Amino acid sequence: MHNKTFMAAAAGLGLLALPALTGCGSSGADGSADSKTVTLVSHNSWAASKSVIKDFEKRSGYKVRVLNDGDAGQAVNKAILTKGNPQGDVFFGVDNTLLSRALDNGLFQPYEAKGSGLVLPQYRVDRDKHRVTPVDTGDICVNYDKAYFSEHKLNPPQSFADLAKPQYKNLLVTENAATSSPGLGFLLGSAAKFGDAGWQDYWRKLKANGVKVVDGWDQAYRQEFSGSSEGRKAGGDRPLVVSYASSPPAEVIYAKKRPDTAPTGVAYGACFRQVEYAGLLSNAKNTKGGKAFLDFLLSKEFQADMPLNMFVYPVREGVRVPPEFVKYGRQAEHPETPAPAEIAANRDQWVKSWTSLVLK
Repeated sequence: MHNKTFMAAAAGLGLLALPALTGCGSSGADGSADSKTVTLVSHNSWAASKSVIKDFEKRSGYKVRVLNDGDAGQAVNKAILTKGNPQGDVFFGVDNTLLSRALDNGLFQPYEAKGSGLVLPQYRVDRDKHRVTPVDTGDICVNYDKAYFSEHKLNPPQSFADLAKPQYKNLLVTENAATSSPGLGFLLGSAAKFGDAGWQDYWRKLKANGVKVVDGWDQAYRQEFSGSSEGRKAGGDRPLVVSYASSPPAEVIYAKKRPDTAPTGVAYGACFRQVEYAGLLSNAKNTKGGKAFLDFLLSKEFQADMPLNMFVYPVREGVRVPPEFVKYGRQAEHPETPAPAEIAANRDQWVKSWTSLVLK
């Protein structure tokens, strides 16, 4: 989960965010494309400290290559289309909004990663087959621009229902639920909140209240949202955006001069709990290396490294989050958390109805 954010700043912080790779190296003795290389396929928000990756490479004997493949939704769809001849060995970044699609399409082969028993129980899924490994969690939430609401002497919204009120007309930007992971999470959160009978009426109200829909998180947060550093430079004029509960700490950490408080806030009553998974791709050429990498993703070292790189929370028991996460933000206490089976049963129809209702 990532904060699909601040990758531009990542290069200056010693993070690993490699460009798309096409070559897979020479043929190894075991018939893999390169038995000493393990290739990770992920969305664009993958990031890890170089030192942590180098430590894995030194201990395991494998070199890590990363293929960044767009937004999470795009990356999952492409992985499904190429599953017969996958681009890599491990896929990271399928979340609970799209998990059933990946599993139903046979994207992964079973493997129970070392450390799976240390994953917090609420994040464990597919326990019989072990086709995916939980890696991180975070909350998709509405963020608000503190300066805007202060200047306009307006209280920021606190809940899903608040967003449809007249005082917030033309203030919210969200992502397309059909193409974006946070956009889909926000839709699922609203469906969980208002139920199958009420969510469409809620979105009719949002549409009448001037909600703006853009393709993905990058455009919504970094161009349209007036509260982010990039959004201010781009002239963004929407003080409400669907992003993450961890976005305010990120704004502080990446600021040239750290402010005492975050410039953005979170409407904690408008949140959806997201969990991201990784899995060993079906037909992976280097299954042994892929398994070693999945073990690494649950290691204490990697789990502790994630928060300040991808702005997500660890799923392994006993891993501390950075003090910045405590000071400048927190996880939602009562996020919407629909069951995976409910998402699987309704997601595609909800997205179809949402598209017809909101985009047409």
